[in-house]
Amino acid sequence: MGKAADAKHLLLRLKDAPEAEDQIAFADAILLNKVDLVTAEELAEVESAIRTINPRAVIHRTERAEIDLAKVLDIARILQNDPDFLGPEKHHHHDHDCSPDCDHEDHDHHKESPHDTTITSVSLRGGPLNSDLFFLWINKITQIDGPDILRLKGIVAFDNDPDRYVVQGIHMIVEGDHQRAWRDDEKRESRIVFIGRNLDHEKLTRTFRACEA
Repeated sequence: MGKAADAKHLLLRLKDAPEAEDQIAFADAILLNKVDLVTAEELAEVESAIRTINPRAVIHRTERAEIDLAKVLDIARILQNDPDFLGPEKHHHHDHDCSPDCDHEDHDHHKESPHDTTITSVSLRGGPLNSDLFFLWINKITQIDGPDILRLKGIVAFDNDPDRYVVQGIHMIVEGDHQRAWRDDEKRESRIVFIGRNLDHEKLTRTFRACEA
């Protein structure tokens, strides 16, 4: 999922339009356009606001919306194949781009931005999970808390399953599928990120742990 935004006016939209926050939370890639029309301080403030809402979205700085489409369309591949994509945020800058070890207790609080957002993210990490318990858990969580869950995505290791399982969802809609076999050099672990409003960090952590094999 991608989202284009005007760097000059984005902060104003975030203050006046909650739906702008939702669109950023949904996005895997964000095109921050007209960066040539703002100062370095304004650009830093805009990016900080974006990171507060969605710390793992890839931000592409653009002028006149010019960008190699392959960089935007490659997000799905990144989610499936990059073992660090769901790890801690890492903001790499090259050309006009920037992109995204926590344990069970890792909760992402991004309040450095002056923009007061109600959106937070929760990162969960654990070992292999019991598949029956996991599916019961993810379905119950999304049915109960779905209105507050803007995005979820993860890579799951199931006990006695040689394949990685990729899951993602919006509100109460969740989908997932086996992706590929775990490589010998990969650590078999489960990582899930929730982005939303009013997220209960303690409940998500505790119930996620209960799914461990």
